[in-house]
Amino acid sequence: MLNNKIKGGSGEQLAAAYLKRKGYEIIATNFKTNIGEIDIVAAYDGCLVFVEVKARMSDKYGEPSEAVTVYKQRKISQVASQFITKYRYFDCDVRFDIIEVRMDIKEINHIENAFDCCLRY
Repeated sequence: MLNNKIKGGSGEQLAAAYLKRKGYEIIATNFKTNIGEIDIVAAYDGCLVFVEVKARMSDKYGEPSEAVTVYKQRKISQVASQFITKYRYFDCDVRFDIIEVRMDIKEINHIENAFDCCLRY
């Protein structure tokens, strides 16, 4: 379990650095509520971007993004609604991305608009 937390933390750091290089402004990392957590919240081109990071050591169990199930998407959407309400980001476009980090081959795959949601706030 500790190894997974270390791997996840490393993946999130790599993803944040990647986003910064691409011109994203990191607003928050590991935003937690009673519902769940969002790995990275960023701003880019007038859009508020909620990013789920999935780090894997191999593709033995499929692509990392496959772990972002409909249930997980719903939870991310609910946490995003709480973030928007708490920090009053009511006038922004919103996007949900997934960043896959393959630790074994040192590769990052950024999936923009990975899923849609229905925000409630």
